[in-house]
Amino acid sequence: MRLSLLAALILGLAAPAAAQDVDLELVLLADASGSIDADEIRFQRQGYAEAITDPSVLQAIAETAYGSIAVTYVEWAGADSQGVVVPWTVIAGPDSAARFAEALMGPPRMAYGRNAIGSALLAAKRLIEENDIDGWRKVIDFSGDSPNNFGGPPIRAARDEVLAAGITINALAILCRFCSGQAGGGANLEAIYEERIIGGPGAFVVTADDMESFADAVRRKLILEISGTVPGAPALAAR
Repeated sequence: MRLSLLAALILGLAAPAAAQDVDLELVLLADASGSIDADEIRFQRQGYAEAITDPSVLQAIAETAYGSIAVTYVEWAGADSQGVVVPWTVIAGPDSAARFAEALMGPPRMAYGRNAIGSALLAAKRLIEENDIDGWRKVIDFSGDSPNNFGGPPIRAARDEVLAAGITINALAILCRFCSGQAGGGANLEAIYEERIIGGPGAFVVTADDMESFADAVRRKLILEISGTVPGAPALAAR
């Protein structure tokens, strides 16, 4: 009997800790490429910090099945330049949200170089697959101000790999800061992101027309992702 108890204890100590259950695993994948200067890096982080602590976002979290989500904030740029600004954090109320927001504002810029969107998507996929969290839903929240891909794997190949892993990709299109509703060169960034980047159940694009509307767009996008709805659709029934 004693040997059986001892063996059970040893096995229990050796067993890996159970994954933490949350409703959503969310990678906030923020643009830090060459078109984003230091002030804009801080502005983007501030927008996410304000959004994650907003009462409407906290209410959306509270109304999920587990009452919690897991979030990490990552800056992306060149093919070999993706940096975790805030590691995976479980947010289950105002205190944990405030800690995440505070941690977001401290670190230096974490990524440099020209756009490599495919590499960024695959880096986010690895972060989801290698964590110790088990979310019902897994989402990459990609944001950028350009559709260009100057290095690393093609966007389509990376996107297909992410979707095959059961991960949804949503996008925030940051439209031209100095013109009216279009990305540089006259391209329709929202349409390009819809065609080339997003995918998975309920995938969507939200746009920020300028830097002044950025925080509002982030807040709206987070509420949609946390609640599992899409723009213009009614809230999902409780699970």
